[in-house]
Amino acid sequence: MRRFWVIGGIGFGACLSFLVLLVVGTYSAAAGIESAAGGRLAGLVKGAVPGKYQSLVQKWGVLCPTLTPAVLAAQLYSESGWDPDIVSPADARGIAQFIPGTWATHGIDGDGDGDRDIWDPNDAIPSAASYDCELARYVGKVPGDPVKNMLAAYNAGPGAVLQHQGVPPFRETEGYVKAITTLAKSFEAPVGRVAPSQQAAGAIYFAQKQLGTPYLWGGNGTADQDGRFDCSGLTKAAYETVGIELPRVANDQYNAGSHPSRAELLPGDLVFFSDDLTNSREIRHVGIYVGGGYMINAPFTGAVIRFDKVDTPDYFGATRVTKDGAEALPERAAATPAA
Repeated sequence: MRRFWVIGGIGFGACLSFLVLLVVGTYSAAAGIESAAGGRLAGLVKGAVPGKYQSLVQKWGVLCPTLTPAVLAAQLYSESGWDPDIVSPADARGIAQFIPGTWATHGIDGDGDGDRDIWDPNDAIPSAASYDCELARYVGKVPGDPVKNMLAAYNAGPGAVLQHQGVPPFRETEGYVKAITTLAKSFEAPVGRVAPSQQAAGAIYFAQKQLGTPYLWGGNGTADQDGRFDCSGLTKAAYETVGIELPRVANDQYNAGSHPSRAELLPGDLVFFSDDLTNSREIRHVGIYVGGGYMINAPFTGAVIRFDKVDTPDYFGATRVTKDGAEALPERAAATPAA
């Protein structure tokens, strides 16, 4: 929690030849698809919230009409990356990143065990939801989108929202509201078709040109690395060529857009793999889907960038990358790259 407020105040190969033809045909077709009507998104997509927190987010994310599980999940992910032990330079603590002064006023005993523990997700997640709803009630008569007003109050303080009768014209606050509402889409289970990516063709084109390049752990494709990549280095570089800046790590790339089902995969979608299918933070591999059940990926040390099948037991899910989705991701220090 970066802001503290009180009421009334403000704080602020042969097969290869076939597959190349497949790629050319499928991504060319995808490039010509117009944006689809998506429909409203609701609920949490499987695995986006770590399994041990899923029920908490689902339960407390409906504490008030203005809050949704996806919005709550987006806030928690943005604040802490689901790390219950993190401490910020400003002494914001735990999974919900409460500053101790804010916790003293707004922390609640979410699990009913008789204490309010800032480090315990069973208290901190309910407290984050309660805090959101308190803000929502306080600015409830302000015109405009109540979710955006609630988020603006979280960032800039409710006094600023009341004063400006809506999201205040502060660059940080406007950016925060856009980031959380966009990021929430990466936690929502689509109830309609996810719009095709307009940048898919360019990303695949880049990845296709890397076929046969030896894998390098931590590789970003730089000259000193002889143009070699690891899995997430390849996907990051591919999308950079079409103007989308992805995070360096595969499990963060997962949140760069909405999540089509396996049956709805289109060329250009990022496809992810994990040994824990309940937790997106455990994703260890990523590739770029090219159609026909295949992806281009940098698989592991000793291999080359190649086509591989998507349908394996460790298939986790997919992300349809968008520019807004990538820009909404929080900046974090790059962790150890995935395989």
